[in-house]
Amino acid sequence: MDKLVVAIVQDQDANVLIEEVTKADYRVTKLSTSGGFLKSGNTTLLMGVKKNRLEDLLKIIENNCKTREVATSLLTVTMPGESYAPYPVNVTVGGATVFILDIDEYIRY
Repeated sequence: MDKLVVAIVQDQDANVLIEEVTKADYRVTKLSTSGGFLKSGNTTLLMGVKKNRLEDLLKIIENNCKTREVATSLLTVTMPGESYAPYPVNVTVGGATVFILDIDEYIRY
């Protein structure tokens, strides 16, 4: 059965990943998205793939979407009535969130 791979990656990983996926002869559709903990820019990629090529595609995603730590300032409240104080925090970002869906049929015109 064919698969639809939905990969959510950080914007800074997206261009290299798209290039590598295309070079390996996969078709990819790019959607600009945002969200997550830091409200940072994400890219959602839609890729149709034959079941026998799925593992190769997942390896390309894994090799091109690495996690990294970034420092950010989050606002915290210490006590009710007190002012907000910035609190620097290191958070892990990057990598990829991948959903794999079964596709019964698709039509390409």
